[in-house]
Amino acid sequence: MHALLRFSRWLEVFSRLIAGIALIGLLGVTVVDVALRYLYRLSDGAFSLSVVGSVELVSYLMLFALLAAMAANVEKSQVVVEAFSHSLRDSLKARIAGVYLLGFVVLGLVLAFGLWDAAASAASHGETTQDLRLPMAPIYAIASGLCVLLSVRCLLHAALGAVFAHQVESVE
Repeated sequence: MHALLRFSRWLEVFSRLIAGIALIGLLGVTVVDVALRYLYRLSDGAFSLSVVGSVELVSYLMLFALLAAMAANVEKSQVVVEAFSHSLRDSLKARIAGVYLLGFVVLGLVLAFGLWDAAASAASHGETTQDLRLPMAPIYAIASGLCVLLSVRCLLHAALGAVFAHQVESVE
């Protein structure tokens, strides 16, 4: 059980790192784009630099940030309705939560396989993004990998909950 927890914590840190880098990149692109647009307005068009494809960059960075953040917060993101479970033992609640996480394992795998198929299709057809002409295959492949990461963390916490009745402490 401790090995599963350590591995899950390592994957959590890795996911948070990816989400943080994506958010910092997103913020950087947005700030630079807004500043350059403001300079354009202040100079009445004399200063006409802009971030080409900023909307595209922000959307893909947001995709990576959201998928990584979902994988990082698997065990803390469940909403428990106390009206249905207040009389249950804590170990039974943990086991139910573990079984519930199996649905997210399936969801993550379905998304991962779909994105991987899209990556293979984009690679074979040479699909690129609209503005920057970046190849779509690596974007889909990274998103697929993040979905696999989500599934693996959900599977780890499903096993910890369903088999070992391990319960995550609530963060308040």
